Amino acid sequence: MTPGAALNLAELPDAAPPESGADAGRLVALVHEHSAFVWRSLVRLGVPRADAEDAVQQVFLVVARKLAEIEVGREPAFLFSTALRIASRARRTQQRRREVLADEPLERVDPAPGPEDLVDRARARAVLDGILDMMPLDLRAVFVLFELEQAPTTEIAALLDLPPGTVASRLRRAREHFQAAVKRLDARATFRGASP
Repeated sequence: MTPGAALNLAELPDAAPPESGADAGRLVALVHEHSAFVWRSLVRLGVPRADAEDAVQQVFLVVARKLAEIEVGREPAFLFSTALRIASRARRTQQRRREVLADEPLERVDPAPGPEDLVDRARARAVLDGILDMMPLDLRAVFVLFELEQAPTTEIAALLDLPPGTVASRLRRAREHFQAAVKRLDARATFRGASP
């Protein structure tokens, strides 16, 4: 699944069928409206791109089971918190396996940019993914939502069920973590460039 692809409900084999036609319609709407957001969130929270489609299905399986409990208007918060738990579980599983996964992008590449631009983008994405991998998950969630999804702090507070002050504090710490990581990378690059 690519970031823009919609999940097909037929791909949810273990989901209990919704109780009513209204619930089925709500589930279909949630999948169509939010599957790209869930996919991006999972990848940005550390799920390898090769595993992201399965993780999206896991999120919507939870949604299908708990649809009646999800308040109308609070669906994005439920989806993100579920994605956060699944990403955390996926990261723990990945660490236990201790294997190196080939994480090749499955998305279609825009044909307009030249090869150098594509290489630069891939390097930048790898650097960003590496920095995010080193960030604690509580900071990473706030950073991803604010900096990458461009959600306002009030929405982040609602999504994560946190006080606004906690969101602001985590965002500040996440930015400090990010800037420190960038400085370390710059220092390494400078050192390598100065070495004979």
